[in-house]
Amino acid sequence: MVKVLVKWQGQKYEVDTDTAPTGEDFKAILFSLTGVSPERQKVLVKGGQLKDDTDMTKLGLQENQTLMMIGSVGELPKAPAQPIKFVEDMSENEVAQALSIPAGLTNLGNTCYMNATLQCLKAIPELKSALDENASGMGQTDARANLVSSMKNLFKQLNESGEGVPPFVFLQFLRQVYPRFAEQDSQHGGYRQQDAEEFWNEMLTTLDQVLKKKDSSESTVVERHMSGRMVTTWECAEAPDEPPTVRQEMFRKLNCHIDKSVNYLSQGINKGLEEVIEKRSETLGRNADYKSTSRIDRLPEYLTVAYNRFFWKASESVDAKIVKSVKFPLELDATEFCTPELAEKMRPARQHLRELDDKKALERKLAKQGKSAETDDKKDGDVEMKSGEGEASAPFELNPDLKADVGCNPSGVYELIGVVTHIGRTANSGHYMGWVRKEKGIGGPDPQGKGIPETQHWWYKFDDDKVSMVTDDEILRLCGGGDWHTAYVTLYRAKKLE
Repeated sequence: MVKVLVKWQGQKYEVDTDTAPTGEDFKAILFSLTGVSPERQKVLVKGGQLKDDTDMTKLGLQENQTLMMIGSVGELPKAPAQPIKFVEDMSENEVAQALSIPAGLTNLGNTCYMNATLQCLKAIPELKSALDENASGMGQTDARANLVSSMKNLFKQLNESGEGVPPFVFLQFLRQVYPRFAEQDSQHGGYRQQDAEEFWNEMLTTLDQVLKKKDSSESTVVERHMSGRMVTTWECAEAPDEPPTVRQEMFRKLNCHIDKSVNYLSQGINKGLEEVIEKRSETLGRNADYKSTSRIDRLPEYLTVAYNRFFWKASESVDAKIVKSVKFPLELDATEFCTPELAEKMRPARQHLRELDDKKALERKLAKQGKSAETDDKKDGDVEMKSGEGEASAPFELNPDLKADVGCNPSGVYELIGVVTHIGRTANSGHYMGWVRKEKGIGGPDPQGKGIPETQHWWYKFDDDKVSMVTDDEILRLCGGGDWHTAYVTLYRAKKLE
């Protein structure tokens, strides 16, 4: 392990060259430490200026050797192209856009798969808290730890920036940890398009590994809030006397299987929970068909659903896309996928949510009727109510097991908060975008428009560094059936009990 000191503007920065095998990697680390982008850096080494393809191990660097870096953080500020407009001079909608539209991520060459996924993961506040609590910084020997630290810094940049953020450092570490994300496109040049779901899976694995505290039995944010538990039973119809095999395993996503019979998300999930495979039966002494039935006995607070939209098309040697429409709900009741025991435990909380929804619907109805009464100049503004309406919902007792299980979903009811979509006909082409729900009362006022109900949610549409806002109706159009953007990964959050 060789550590060198890099001198820049009177300061010295310690860099571990073992984490930077090439000049390009070395510059990426300096960028994270100084803010000087790689293309503006001039690092002086023996023999001249450090090049991107330089092998750092062949420079003969000595422990604590001092290198010199020349370069500035950025150009001097230029006069604005247009006059500055102050908040008090803006319209209400201009203020809303100026204050509430979050920053996007710059596409660094077929990195839309990464940008879309990161925006959805950023919508999980528990993940952000876990990253903030992670004290380790970059420059470590473990490249995975550097990747997680750069994710933390990137989320911080997104929160503080008002314009597109280029994820240079994060991308460098990602390609160190997972070289396949650095694959080149032999036909068109540059980097190949990658699979957003694969990136999602790899990031959760890395986060789970890195955020695991040493010598501690405490579970990680991925285990607590993003992982469920599945019970699978294997039975052989040809050998009824053979006892069934039962196993438990954790899962981080549910798969939505798609064929001609699947029109709705729940149908696709159920297809993935039952299957028939052939394996050897010790009872029969030969291969036999076994039916597996899976049911969930722990639901996580955040439920990921991946849509199996790609399949290998041998005639064209591509991962072709299934564009069939599969409708997904804004609110998902996952009870039907659960064991009877878990469904019974969740029943009081689910009933409580129904009562809350009924109460809110009644309040909106009364408010609407009250406005009509005022319009008609009625003296008696009282609104007739049916027996039982408007009464406070009865208190409920949350199941003790679910109450003690931090990070679970105690009701089985979810709200959609994030979508990763793909447009295109193959897995190695096309474009990904991220769609994240804006929480009411957070991030500035919602845009106002005629005919938009107050129950409607607004969403941020992340097309790399171009960010705009859409409504629930636009999200529901992402079900597929044509050449428009199609849901590939959906992220659901447990509905709040308050």
